[in-house]
Amino acid sequence: QVQLVESGGGLVQSGGSLRLSCAASGFTFGRTMMKWYRQAPGKEREWVASISRFSATTDYADFVKGRFTISRDNVKNMVYLQMTSLQPDDTAVYICNCNVGGSDYWGQGTQVTVSL
Repeated sequence: QVQLVESGGGLVQSGGSLRLSCAASGFTFGRTMMKWYRQAPGKEREWVASISRFSATTDYADFVKGRFTISRDNVKNMVYLQMTSLQPDDTAVYICNCNVGGSDYWGQGTQVTVSL
């Protein structure tokens, strides 16, 4: 079955950096677009970034452009989110996502907390 397991979250000061990882299994990873979302307390889940199957295309939400970088390793079945210049507004649970066979799959998320 499809499994997505995130890691790498934590507490960081404003202006700091973190690298999130998502380990994927149970599907043909190399043929699947991967995405990161986030959900802050009391807010709707929002899309953060996407990466195409062979890393040819990446897309970012305006609020992370120039600060976050999504990447993937199709040998290790991993997707990453490098986050820099973090701000308190970036505090959220960051969640890995894919769509397989028309169904969305989500990881459990990893908490990122940015302090002043």
